[in-house]
Order: sequence, then C-alpha cells, then structure tokens
Amino acid sequence: MFAGEHHYIVPPETHLKGVCCGDWSISLPEKIEALSGSCVTINCTFDINNKYDKDLTDSAAGVWSKDEHQYNNNIVFNSSNSNFPFKGEITGKLKNKNCTTIFYNVTPNHKGTLYFRIEGNGGLKYTYTQQSVLIDVIDFPPKPTVQMLKDQMEVEVQEEVLEGSSMCLRCSAKTLCSSSPPTLTWSSTDRLHLNESSRLQLDQQKQTEIISDLNFTATHLQHGVTFICTITYQLQQRNTTAHNNITLRVQYAPKISLFSCNRTDVTVCLCEAHGNPSPKVEWFLSGRPVSNSTNTSISEERLSSTDLRSFISLHQSLTHTDTLQCVTINTHGNASQQIQLQYCSHEISFSLFSVLMGAAIGASLMMILCVIKHLFKRKHSQKRQEATTGSILTNEEHEGESVYANRAELSPAEAANYPESLHYSSIHFTNTHTESEEIMDASSLTAEYAAVHHYPAGASESSTDAQVIVNAEELKEEVKPKKSDQDL
Repeated sequence: MFAGEHHYIVPPETHLKGVCCGDWSISLPEKIEALSGSCVTINCTFDINNKYDKDLTDSAAGVWSKDEHQYNNNIVFNSSNSNFPFKGEITGKLKNKNCTTIFYNVTPNHKGTLYFRIEGNGGLKYTYTQQSVLIDVIDFPPKPTVQMLKDQMEVEVQEEVLEGSSMCLRCSAKTLCSSSPPTLTWSSTDRLHLNESSRLQLDQQKQTEIISDLNFTATHLQHGVTFICTITYQLQQRNTTAHNNITLRVQYAPKISLFSCNRTDVTVCLCEAHGNPSPKVEWFLSGRPVSNSTNTSISEERLSSTDLRSFISLHQSLTHTDTLQCVTINTHGNASQQIQLQYCSHEISFSLFSVLMGAAIGASLMMILCVIKHLFKRKHSQKRQEATTGSILTNEEHEGESVYANRAELSPAEAANYPESLHYSSIHFTNTHTESEEIMDASSLTAEYAAVHHYPAGASESSTDAQVIVNAEELKEEVKPKKSDQDL
C-alpha cells in the first residue's frame, strides 16, 4: 500500500451517484458502452480531504487501473506518463477536482472495470476503490429509442390516435464518443415529407444525448405508416448505423374511394370505402334503404382491416329519375355518394379493350378512305392520259412504223422525232356490206377508226398497203345522196 493511500470498502452505489467516505468521494458512471474503433469518454468528478487541498496542484496526475488489489500491475493509463496501454487524456482539470477522461481507438482490450487514483504533491495519493466504472466494448451502436408523444405526453406504441391530433415522434440516443457527433435521420415507408428538428442535451445521468423530434398533425394518410429513425456514427475507417421504428395507427371517419355502375339488363354497382375502425356500407334507392330481396342482391368483400367493398345488383326495372346512394359509417362519422341511374352507360368505366377496339375501327376506316381516294385519283389520271394521246392511233395487228395523222397534237419534243414528209401508200376501202349494191346514206355511216402504218422504202407494193377506216362524221358533209336511175 502506498504512503498516504486510504482504502474504504463500501457497498456499490447507484449509477452516477457519488460515494462519500469521510472527505474522499468520487462520481462515475456505473457502465459505459464504447464503440469499437471509436473513443470513450468517462465523466468523472472527485473530492479529497481538506488537509490535502494544498497538494492538489496543476502538476497532479490522474491514473486509471483495472484491478484494485493489484494496482501496480494493472495500470492502464497515467496522465503524466504515456508509456501505458490506453492512449488518451484527462480533459477535466484535476486542480478543479474534475477527472473526466477520454480514451482513443477503443479495442476489446478496453473492456473491464476501471478505478481512478489521484496523485499530487506531498502525501496526496489516493485510489477510489469505493466506486468504479465498467466499460463494455460493442461492435455496433445500440438502437435509438423511439417514442410517440401526444400533447407532450408519451403514448403507448399500440395505442391509436385520432385524426387531427397534434403528434410528435421522438428519437433519442446517447452519443457515444466519436470523431464527430452522430446524426439522426427520419424516413418512412410511404416517403412522406417529414419536418424534423434535432438537438443535443444532457440526460439525467449527465451523458450527452442526441434527440430528433418529428412534429405533424395525424391524418388518415399516415395510418399504418412506419417511421424509421437511423443513427449514424462516422468512425475513422468506416461508418456504422443503427435503426429503430414505430408504426402509427390513426382512427378516422370513413371515406369512399370508388363508386361505379354498369347498367344493362341488370344494374350492378360497387362502392369501396375505407376507415378506422372499418366502416359498414348501406345502399339507398331513390332515398329508400335497400336490402337483399328477390329483386336485389347485396354482397361484401373485405379488402383489409380498414377497406370494405360492397356490390349491389338490381334486377327490377328502373326509371331515368331513380338515384342510387352509397352510405358508409363508422364510430367517427360517415360519408356518402350518389349517382343518377339516367347517366349510367352500359359501362361507366371504360375498359382498355374497348379503347383499343375503337382505335382499331377508326384506323381501318381511315385506311379504306385512303385506298378509295387513291383509286379515284388513279382512274382520273388515266382518263386524262387517254384524252391527251387520243390522236395517236396504232394498229397492234400489223408491224411497222406508226404514222401520226395529226402532228399538231404532238408536243414539240415528240414532233421533232417525227419530221414532216410526204408518204405514198395504197389505200383500200372495203365495203362491209358487199351483198348490197345500194349506196348508203351518209347518215347511216358509223364512226370507225383505224391506224395508218407506213413501211420503209423498198418494201413490196402489197406490203405497203394500209387499211384506212375513215371517220364517218367527216364524210357526212362530203358525201351527198345520189339520185337513183329511176329519178333520172
């Protein structure tokens, strides 16, 4: 035992409560969690016997050991000597009786029970064995604490709140020592816009605590939404996080989310409502309540703990003035929606198939119109081409060079290819009515056409014959009726 050293054996005291033995006392946290790879801070204050106050100077040293019975062999830190396993510093002023200490680069070797010793001038050498601190080294940070507050009063997690209530979700965590303070962030399963505020404060054990509050007014949109609080520590070589969450349960009056009808021979309507507690649905036809009967069929389908879908089939004849109303009710209120059956089409909600069919029919009609228009233009173009080239006559039954009867009808380019020249050919007129010797009247002539072909020079006379069928209209003025022999 060192000179001037005093030992007092007393029962362990509660967390962070100082123990007094005569004039010697110390205040330490009972247990501290230290994050591996980070640092650990031990909040510490002490007192000494008054007669040693003069020995407590700026040169005093603070010492930490792991075993009170084998002090010399288990010293892990000395503020006046760096040749010990734990690296750190005493951030408090020993002269002011503040022994707050920080250890850096925490490893599993830091785990254990530590005792503090003060060493000053003269006989001031004392080990506070009556109070110790347990350091627990963890690989991951502890989960933050999440609370639900209503009107600043804590609400049980399972308790449901009423829509319109002013709410606060609070996330808190003790700040483990790190190179920079940890951060708290909120998120939600429905990605709602969150208005949060964070702050640091000391808890009842004088440990620094980080707090983040999420303030909002409860609505039905938040029912069943899970809010997640995440704490993030930035370590020297990595970041590490921990999460905790809370699911909000909101009671609210019912609301109608879907109401539609399909009117054919039988009118079928559905009404979908949601509320908490789950609502019930009632039907009214022109103001009169409707229930199951021979002419009416009502069925229900529960979609979830808050959602209900109701179907109604009306087999009776209806007038255009009849109205159908869906009313949904729970303990917090009611909601209703009405439809006039006059405006019920065969199907109120257009199906995708109907839309596609309409588009296909429209496209087909447009295509048919385009084809008809194209054929009409093509036929009109052919008629114009025939009218332009009508003066060019050819005989496909004879081979030879075509002779154009009227060069005035040719274009300048075409006329250049057929220079004007004099051609001689024998022409043979054939009477198609050889059995009659009567001369036909000009009015009885018919309009007939033929092509005149010219064969190159050197061909035989027989080969150069060409048949010409004269236009009867041109002969009417030239051919005049002759008198018969009897008239002479």
